[in-house]
Amino acid sequence: MQVYPAIDIKGGRVVRWLEGESFRETVYGDDPLAQALIFAQQGANWIHVVDMDRAFATGGDNLHWIQQIVSVEQISVQIGGGIDTPEMVRDAMHTHAARIVLGTAAALSPDLFARLTSEVGTSGCALAIDTRGGEVALRGKSDRIEQSVSDLVQMAVCAGVTTIVYRDLMRDGMTGGADIAAAEAICSLGADVILAGGVASLEDVRNASRAGLAGVIVGRALYEGRFSLQEAMACSA
Repeated sequence: MQVYPAIDIKGGRVVRWLEGESFRETVYGDDPLAQALIFAQQGANWIHVVDMDRAFATGGDNLHWIQQIVSVEQISVQIGGGIDTPEMVRDAMHTHAARIVLGTAAALSPDLFARLTSEVGTSGCALAIDTRGGEVALRGKSDRIEQSVSDLVQMAVCAGVTTIVYRDLMRDGMTGGADIAAAEAICSLGADVILAGGVASLEDVRNASRAGLAGVIVGRALYEGRFSLQEAMACSA
């Protein structure tokens, strides 16, 4: 199982948002590239990077930071964060990231999803499925989504996109434990599942590995020293 240390970038700073809300922001550094180099030195194979300014249309842009992180030797970069328009996909592709994670909203329209995946190519593409209370949700919006998690997973898998990034927004950044059972259920639909949100302990990492998940994204727990990246990687073997 792969461990993905997370770097969320807002205004050129490394941040984490609790439950995906900007007003509950914690800043962990002012040099995203330096943080990426630290993770690389600690043995990371992959890094999960999000441009929070572009994801939430703040008017900012951190693509130059992502391009620098992508250039770091010995790591692959997975870029995500509300990538759900052709323009955002093209900008993400220009960073030369190894994998682009399409936002949940992109999957709500089969035609849009097909268009975006055809641009990226299914081998370099993943789908983020954000949930709240077990139901599909969009960050910052309360509208009820008709499609279920299984609906979106099945559509993605049928389209050839088998990597799913599953996140419970209520657990995001809270280090209160991850929803491993829900992620494991998605595996049964033929998906390779990367779990995000709430990974708080080495036991969470071990349980995710035992459940057959493809990966876990870890942010706040690493930044606050609950465990080291090396310890997490050892538990994921």
